[in-house]
Amino acid sequence: MDQDAVSAADDIALARLSASELVAGYARGDFSPVEVVAAVHRVIDAREPELNALWCPDPEGARLAALASEERWRAGRPLGPVDGVPATVKENLARAGVPMPLGCAGIDPAVPQRNSPVVDRILESGGVVLGSTVMPDWGMLSSGVSSLHGTTRSPWDPRWTTGGSSSGAGAAAAAGYGPLHVGTDIGGSIRLPGTWLGLATLKPSAGRVPLDTPFLGRCAGPMTRTVEDAALLLGVISAPDERDWTSLPPERLALEPADLDVTDLDLRRMRLGLQLDAGCGTPVTPEVVAVVEQAAAAFERAGAVVEILPPFMEEQLLADLDLFWRVRSWVDYAALPVERKRRVLPFIVQWVHGGADVSGARLMECYRSIMTIQQRTVAATQPFDAVLSPVAPGAAFPAEWPMPFGHEDGGMAHIGFTAPNNLSGQPAGTVNAGFTSDGRPVGLQVAGRRFDDVGVLRVLRWYERNRPAASHPNWPITA
Repeated sequence: MDQDAVSAADDIALARLSASELVAGYARGDFSPVEVVAAVHRVIDAREPELNALWCPDPEGARLAALASEERWRAGRPLGPVDGVPATVKENLARAGVPMPLGCAGIDPAVPQRNSPVVDRILESGGVVLGSTVMPDWGMLSSGVSSLHGTTRSPWDPRWTTGGSSSGAGAAAAAGYGPLHVGTDIGGSIRLPGTWLGLATLKPSAGRVPLDTPFLGRCAGPMTRTVEDAALLLGVISAPDERDWTSLPPERLALEPADLDVTDLDLRRMRLGLQLDAGCGTPVTPEVVAVVEQAAAAFERAGAVVEILPPFMEEQLLADLDLFWRVRSWVDYAALPVERKRRVLPFIVQWVHGGADVSGARLMECYRSIMTIQQRTVAATQPFDAVLSPVAPGAAFPAEWPMPFGHEDGGMAHIGFTAPNNLSGQPAGTVNAGFTSDGRPVGLQVAGRRFDDVGVLRVLRWYERNRPAASHPNWPITA
């Protein structure tokens, strides 16, 4: 084997390591943050021209941060639990001095003067921020199609979507651009890439991760390749920040590896809901149903009581949520000068026009529907320790499609399983549970009671450890 091939194999081996494995390796002196960051950048150089996941990468800043981390590890004084670990953040999470176009070519991007709370927490813990990750226009698409960035593609197969709106974060995670990535989620934007890219993700409880621009249903959370890494990252980014007036009181979550040792998890004491019908939107495909049922059967064999959770959503509630979001984005679009409006993605232009001229009374009806979704979700799921369900009705669709239904305006017909947990504030995460016949990943969603982020992570971790061997992702990391 020639030297270039050996080097590429070494890069892939380092890029495949989890954050937990990297930190353990730094502590033993097996390798250094400088070596890891250099290897990850070679993976990025090889994949990024095709995948198109990054916005404003900072390789020199990352190199200098890795050098500083290397010195701390040599001295035995790491800053925190992710010191020297490569990470990215979605472009709507501010990095000081980095423009925030929100994936839209029509925006004159703001240039923040300070970091978002998420970025500050990662840096304070010694994490090496490689750059930001891209998103579609205003984050209102479940794909990687952007008027500014072009199309972001799946590392599994560039013909497939990444999902969205945390499209770049999902692609970066699956492709080995470091192990830690932060996305945001207002209706499924962390979990949809999670299912279509085979990732371990968590949309935390509302207020768990401080934001500098909170909004109804919006959360930031981890997108990783292992549940242990998702827990590790949540422990870092959930530290309090006074800028978020909606954040939860400070709480030390049990997120250490020992806390996720689920060998003693007694499933015989657990009551799990199994939701296969959202009650609204696109019907679930048979292949997705089969994967989720197989996952539920594994819990049942281990002693859990698994009961069907009947649908509690309905078409009008989902349509009202969609209209509420259209009005919100119409306000942003309408404020643009004419020449900038022409640069916005045509699909988004069509979608936001559905929110034009909506009366205040109609908007209040939509808001009441959101309150109804909150109430129904909490009431329906309260009897269960956790609820198992599909993440989305189908598997990954063509990368060029802005939505799962192509270029047609199907509203939000694909988020019946994900959006209710945003509005109720309940934690919900994903883990890969299988594949379609043509190799597309299919995730299992696990949703928990309000504020039980640790409980959700423990259930995800149990399944990650006990799923069939054929459900383990063989990560498409190349250099």
